[in-house]
Amino acid sequence: MNYTNRRKNNKAKMALIYIMIATIIGLGAFVYFSPIFEKNSPKISIENEIYWNLKSPLKVNFTDDTEIASYLITYIDDNNEIQLDTKKLKVSKGSIDLNIIAPKIDLNKKVQNAMLKIEVLDTSKWNFFRGNKASKDIKIKIDRKRPFTNVLANSYLLRQGGSALVVVEVKDENLDDLYISFNNEHRFELFPFYKENYYIAIIAWPINIEEFQRVNVVAIDKAQNKSVKKVPLYIKELKVKIDNLKISDKFINKVSKNVLSKSAYDIPDDQAEVFIKANRDLRKSNVDTIRSVALKNMQKERISNFDIKPFKRLPGSMKFAGYGERRHYMYNDKKIDEAWHLGMDWASIKKAKIFTSNDGKVIYKDYLGIYGDAVIIDHNLGLGSLYAHTSRSVVEVNDEVKNGEYIANTGSSGAVFGDHLHFGVLVQGIEVNPVEWLSKYWVRENITKIIENAKKVIDKK
Repeated sequence: MNYTNRRKNNKAKMALIYIMIATIIGLGAFVYFSPIFEKNSPKISIENEIYWNLKSPLKVNFTDDTEIASYLITYIDDNNEIQLDTKKLKVSKGSIDLNIIAPKIDLNKKVQNAMLKIEVLDTSKWNFFRGNKASKDIKIKIDRKRPFTNVLANSYLLRQGGSALVVVEVKDENLDDLYISFNNEHRFELFPFYKENYYIAIIAWPINIEEFQRVNVVAIDKAQNKSVKKVPLYIKELKVKIDNLKISDKFINKVSKNVLSKSAYDIPDDQAEVFIKANRDLRKSNVDTIRSVALKNMQKERISNFDIKPFKRLPGSMKFAGYGERRHYMYNDKKIDEAWHLGMDWASIKKAKIFTSNDGKVIYKDYLGIYGDAVIIDHNLGLGSLYAHTSRSVVEVNDEVKNGEYIANTGSSGAVFGDHLHFGVLVQGIEVNPVEWLSKYWVRENITKIIENAKKVIDKK
């Protein structure tokens, strides 16, 4: 072979080598950067340690950058090793939500500790087409016992729109949640009371719920064992007073538009719609604000004594509206809306001084739409008082106030024309009937005496 041919052959070999190198680099780059060769292992979303009652399914989520190819879930204890069944709840690209079905084991053999072993494989071509694998071991505490729940004492009667007090005993070393439910709709928090394993709450029958079904104490532990105990209450429905109130263009222009504007709401063009937006939409927002502020600022410390006194009427005042009146609003002789009146309206002289009736902490001071400039005071145990339509207040949020302390002056701020005080009593943020809380007899028989009797029962245990 002459020199020229050898040179050509060498060039051809070098070109082939370059092509092979380029091909290898290209393949390597493709493998490294291609989504089908992604290198991240799936993620398994479940706590490292869980409680399980072997009744309720366990929820788990798998996610991956590609898709889940397969998974294996194994239950292991001293006596068993069982591959578990699952039920797919939701499947989308790269994500699976599962219910893990409890194993069928001999429950006569008391098992307290076990383990879940989870392995998940994705559809990636990484690891020589075997995909990425994730595994996780979860410690399990087996708990099949429901919390012990007992109603220790409670008020005799609950009226629609009214209040009652409940004292309960609840025991469970793994207690996770505890509350009182009204009709399975409204939740009332329970507060630690007097000694360990005892709890107390003031509850309410919200006025907008006509049908009373039942009040329950609900206790749930970390394994989702649940106890439900009925609170024995006699009930009394509300006799509703209907008030037909005429709404004028003057009220809409001077009051409704003003409260909407000050609350940063758009003002509709139609006069009736202006009133409805203020009376319905803004009112709901204001009521929601009252509830959220009250719930957020409730004290959670153990309660041994609750020295609540009857609230007092605005000095020298007359009542202009009562709690529970159902107001029908008429515009041009046509009913356009309706709403509950949720407090007491008292009026005396303009800018009359307002005094507290109980010690407490100021948790709200601000403009509150239809309520105008308002002050809310927390009195502990989820009980609060509301002072609305004020012209001036002399307290600030977080101030501690004492019984008989001057806090504000009456006014006409908000959705009103005349100077007066809207006084409201709150139970965990729900406005309840103030008439009960103004009565010395009612407070003694339904609050303080129930607490005293409950403590005597506890001391005997």
